[in-house]
Amino acid sequence: MNKILIVEDDVNINNLLKEALSGNGYTCGQAFSGTEAALWLEKESWALVLLDLMLPGMTGEEVLGLIRRQGDVPVIVLTAKDALSEKLELLTNGADDYITKPFDIEEVVARVQIQLRHAGREQAPDRISCGEISLEKGTHQIWIGGKKLEHLTRQEFAILELLLEHPGQVFSKEAIFTYAWQEEYMGETKTLDVHISNIRKKLKSLTEKEYIQTVWGIGYRLQPSK
Repeated sequence: MNKILIVEDDVNINNLLKEALSGNGYTCGQAFSGTEAALWLEKESWALVLLDLMLPGMTGEEVLGLIRRQGDVPVIVLTAKDALSEKLELLTNGADDYITKPFDIEEVVARVQIQLRHAGREQAPDRISCGEISLEKGTHQIWIGGKKLEHLTRQEFAILELLLEHPGQVFSKEAIFTYAWQEEYMGETKTLDVHISNIRKKLKSLTEKEYIQTVWGIGYRLQPSK
């Protein structure tokens, strides 16, 4: 089972993160200072670290440096910094991803899953099904009611994979783009919107059901049809 260390001095936020991640099957450790985080890192191995920057004791930057000296554990930084230059500096200094506060808890869970999958630390099932849709990861094939969905691009397959793994869950455009393109999201949404439109057209060729729903102001979700 994947173990995640949550390093956040705000007790309410730390507990909220633990509750959400535990509910998704992860085992969590909690540290409320940089010094406590250092002790946890010395004592145990972790699959991923969620790291706040503003910490008592050691700073978040110091903890990040300690983690990088020890190995390649994925680190997602929780930060109030919103300037692009500051975010790029975090990535340069060893963070794998960052989430700006205040954050949506569902997006945090999605980012954790993405990082674990990229690091090869999370084993997902080879076949995912939702309603009449069935996706096979090994062969990169999708079937709708027994009929093969043809001519999917790599990004279209990845978008459907993410949505199918979490039916009903709303994903922001940023989270979907990061997962499908495996690169930093820079705020441009037209590319993703076009891919969503193409996916809908291809699904429509095999089914009358509307699976992908737009959640205005947030992003998209796959809604199981009744």
